Amino acid sequence: MAESIGVKSFVAKQIYQWLWEKAASSFDEMTNLSKALREQLNANFTINKIQEDLVQKSNDGTIKTRFKLFDGHLIESVLIPVAKDNRFTVCVSSQVGCSLTCSFCATGKMKRVRNLEPGEIYDQVVEVNKQALETFDTPLSNIVFMGMGEPLLAYKNVMRSIELITSEDGLNMSPRRITVSTAGIAKMIKKLADDEVRFNLALSLHAADDAKRNTIMPINESNDLDSLMEALEYFYQKTKNKISYEYISFQRFNDSLEDAKMLERLCRKFPVKVNLIEYNPIDGATFERSDAHRIDAFAQYLRSKNITATVRKSRGRDIDAACGQLANK
Repeated sequence: MAESIGVKSFVAKQIYQWLWEKAASSFDEMTNLSKALREQLNANFTINKIQEDLVQKSNDGTIKTRFKLFDGHLIESVLIPVAKDNRFTVCVSSQVGCSLTCSFCATGKMKRVRNLEPGEIYDQVVEVNKQALETFDTPLSNIVFMGMGEPLLAYKNVMRSIELITSEDGLNMSPRRITVSTAGIAKMIKKLADDEVRFNLALSLHAADDAKRNTIMPINESNDLDSLMEALEYFYQKTKNKISYEYISFQRFNDSLEDAKMLERLCRKFPVKVNLIEYNPIDGATFERSDAHRIDAFAQYLRSKNITATVRKSRGRDIDAACGQLANK
């Protein structure tokens, strides 16, 4: 960038540090540069920093932030505090909208407008980290790509954002504290393996047989469970990274003992953790949340088979910040 206007390499490095290590939002903040250079940068370049548009705070401490992008589009990020574990997680978006039309997800009812730029993903982490420090006096500990959009359909930009987040010249966060969640695109999961990524991977599974999964996740028609299991096994063999299944429990749809037995079979192929998630109602969907005793019985069956299963309580439901609810209302 800066070399194009004749800036020397050591000064270009200073600019890079301002942009990524210090997350500067304007060239005027770059106080170790000359005033003339700052004016020249302002005349030739623009920093498209995301802007806080709306902040909502849940009764459980969850904070949802709507950000406005340089072109006027809106995205949402969520800060999820779990103080007892000293864990503060940001759920970031990777696209404006989504193209996958999963029937239980509010974002899926929006059309996909565009992929986020690497800097727009990076900025979400920077801004929500400020929230964590200001509100809880604790920095972020984890990043999950589970917000708006399908990360593997924004592959190049997501990978670049993670590179910046984990770089010593960026936020210097460990890739082991990052999880990328996908609805299931087999060829891109294999690409993750071939690219030897070091972050964790989550599959939004939600049904352990193709017939049921087809009805709620159209992507399964072109990426069935056999192809996904093959891709995930390839990913594990190449990277040894953690894999988890995200499994929203719908009343009398996918929460029976028979469903648990089918899921058990999918857990035998490689080490995997199952996160059982309460369904969060959205407008226009007819699903119901499973009764607590059905979710607990499901989890107990998996645990009896030595499968790690965690029941996740919904966070931020009162502000539409819970899993599947992000839609820029």
